[in-house]
Amino acid sequence: MTYRNGAFVVDTREGVIAQVIGDTGGRVQLRKPGGGLEWEVPFAALRLATREEREAAGLLPSGSRPAYGCTECAELDAARRAAAGGDDAVKAGDALVAQRRHWRSAHMVTGGVGR
Repeated sequence: MTYRNGAFVVDTREGVIAQVIGDTGGRVQLRKPGGGLEWEVPFAALRLATREEREAAGLLPSGSRPAYGCTECAELDAARRAAAGGDDAVKAGDALVAQRRHWRSAHMVTGGVGR
């Protein structure tokens, strides 16, 4: 199995969540979310990170938990919910992307732990 660049995976040897940055032969190049040293892992030692694992690592906002006290999080969450209730899949997707982009830029710290 191959993983696209940017995908979040778990190095099952250590239970560490990481982001795919490339591959060489039978190995995948990884680094911790937010940056850091890179390492290589055999394909067989990886699996995709679950949504719950990505949320716990601060990589995705939980739909029910915008960042406390962040006005922009609350506005983007309301916009996402409104768009999801409509019949325009593109608008709903754009709203989700905007929410996640804000989350990453405003609330992620190096190492992938949310503030």
